Amino acid sequence: MSTEATADPIVALVAGHPWVAEARTAPDGRILVRPRPSATAAGPSPGPLLCEHLDHWAEVYDWVYQDAHGRHADDLDLSGWRASDTGLPLPTEHMRDWLDRTVELVLSQRPRRVLELGCGTGLLAHRLHSHLDGYVGTDVAQAAVDRLGRAGLPRTAFVRAAAHEAGTAVVRRAMDAAFGEGVRPDCVLLNSVTQCFPSLDYLTAVLHEALDAVTAPGTVIVGDIRHSGLLTHHFTWLERTRTPTSDGDTLDARVRAAIAGDEELSFAPRAVATALEAHFRPVRMSVHARTMELNTELTRYRYDLVLHVDPRSRALHDSDAVRRVRWPGHQGKGLSVALRTALSERPAILTAIPNALLGDAPGAVTPYALRRALHGLDATVLLDADDPHMLAVAAPAGCAYAAAVPPADAPVAAGPVAHEPLTAFVRRRLPEVLRDHVRRTAPGTVPPSIAVVEAAGGTAP
Repeated sequence: MSTEATADPIVALVAGHPWVAEARTAPDGRILVRPRPSATAAGPSPGPLLCEHLDHWAEVYDWVYQDAHGRHADDLDLSGWRASDTGLPLPTEHMRDWLDRTVELVLSQRPRRVLELGCGTGLLAHRLHSHLDGYVGTDVAQAAVDRLGRAGLPRTAFVRAAAHEAGTAVVRRAMDAAFGEGVRPDCVLLNSVTQCFPSLDYLTAVLHEALDAVTAPGTVIVGDIRHSGLLTHHFTWLERTRTPTSDGDTLDARVRAAIAGDEELSFAPRAVATALEAHFRPVRMSVHARTMELNTELTRYRYDLVLHVDPRSRALHDSDAVRRVRWPGHQGKGLSVALRTALSERPAILTAIPNALLGDAPGAVTPYALRRALHGLDATVLLDADDPHMLAVAAPAGCAYAAAVPPADAPVAAGPVAHEPLTAFVRRRLPEVLRDHVRRTAPGTVPPSIAVVEAAGGTAP
């Protein structure tokens, strides 16, 4: 505790809170505080401020699922799925397409036992369980877990648990019931949940636990990820939709403010690649584009990752054996013919395909058009691991991992590796907690103005 904190009883009260590392008075009279690293840590167990962030999302989804305004049927509860620009429910047929593509990606990995962390209303559980020997779903929303438990789906179990609790006894008991005693999943699935994570540290902790849980060989599938490299494009689209008459400077300012205040996690594939480097198991990563027909934010700004754990086939996992071919464009041919010509010698990765949903570049193609043109071919549509404006195609699909392995002369990836909402959450939440602490500890005291600094000697926001 500083000398200043000792001299000022209110500063001393604030400094004495277990979540505070340092407190001091600014020239303008505010109390500046620096949180303890343990309060925001992801491990070995989540710190209290990080837990508050997780609890916030648990309360949101428990309310949404209890309300069930988007419930069309037992297997199609779309509660909470709304467009960012209008606030209206996303089209039902588009969500069916979204589901079909996700199920297709999961089943393409040939899993037998799936552990889904963040199963929500069971959109995937209802579609996957009949293809599996066993399925376990966890979620933080008790309303969703209770409803799914009552559904009586064969060879399934559902339990209330957060994403970082995959290794707990309650989840193990659920897996024993669905898989058999002591049997592990060969696929851990996190679909459309990472946006609720507070930080990359938390994401890394969850991924490491998932990698520890899965058998060898196996997969960890992270789906419907918001891409940090497309945040500016995404929020520019949103702000133009909301205020179409704004001038350029005003629009830029609104976009910057919207990104700074964004309460959801987004990250680029290289953030996950970094997390994988710290894990002991060999893992290969493939980066998949969303290939739905309708042009919405779910198609434009999101992507999927498949983490191939302990891959055994050297033929398909030797990146040097996979040819890299730049997309030459249609060259007067139909798209299907042009693709098959470019991929005539396999295994190959067809690279540098401009995404027509994000710009009108020569040779641009939509992910949906690529999927349709590749029908009947053992191939898959990918997102460029370094440039989210570009697509790629892997043929055969089993060498998709190679597209995430940059060639030696590849430029350094551009754009932010992540947007982490925990910092903004702490700036908002910690002063609220500390003012309540002062009210309780020193009744009658006027609650001070408190601001969070990022580190000792930093400046207040």
